[in-house]
Amino acid sequence: MTDAAGQLGAFLRSRRERLRPEQLGLAGPRRRRTPGLRREEVASLAGISPEWYVKLEQGRPVAPSTATIDALSRALRLNEVEHAHLHMLAHGKRRPAFAREVAPAPLRRLVESLPHPAYITGLRWDVLAWNKEAALLADFDALAVEDRNILLYVLIDPRGRRLFGEGWEAEARRMVALFRATHDVWAADPAFAGLIARLRAGCAEFDAWWGTHDVGAALSGTEVLHHATQGRLYFDYTTFQANDDPRLKLAVYLPRR
Repeated sequence: MTDAAGQLGAFLRSRRERLRPEQLGLAGPRRRRTPGLRREEVASLAGISPEWYVKLEQGRPVAPSTATIDALSRALRLNEVEHAHLHMLAHGKRRPAFAREVAPAPLRRLVESLPHPAYITGLRWDVLAWNKEAALLADFDALAVEDRNILLYVLIDPRGRRLFGEGWEAEARRMVALFRATHDVWAADPAFAGLIARLRAGCAEFDAWWGTHDVGAALSGTEVLHHATQGRLYFDYTTFQANDDPRLKLAVYLPRR
């Protein structure tokens, strides 16, 4: 399932299988052979026909209304992030082929002027620009162009794993969920498909995390990083979207006091 309709169906199925019937007062006397709700139960809760729901979950090229998506979100107990993701999958437009972005010169100069680790990423999480503080922390200067990607660095590169230390798994899973929200509307693009193939081949845990279809929202937070010579470092991090190109994001890591 590489197109948006297929991703919509896969996401609906993952949310349906996540729910327990007893949560909704639907548990019956017989044991269920598969986890989660039945398709007809979701359809009934959403007020749509089972046939229509089956088409959606099978990834058929149908066009659900906003009201239908809202009803399905309520039936599946989706949170705000999942609700927005479902709308994006249902109503996304055809997109041109992905091309790696180039950070504008003023943004590059801004990053280079910052006194703390900072870098710019694009839509696919490619690292487009960074300052010397980020290079000292994450060794971006040593990466080949095709490897300058946050997901590849954290999930596959041994340096990324060492940098996050005992917090690596939690951080990797958080990143996978964040990236899922973007990926699913670009799933048919060869550049995104190629990235997923590399992650599958290089990270043993990736397939299980990817299969949950979890989606996340970008929020500020804290990180504990493990530098080869400086030891354990504590940062607050935040990201900013660029007005020049909304696909570009500036990430800044501020040492905690």
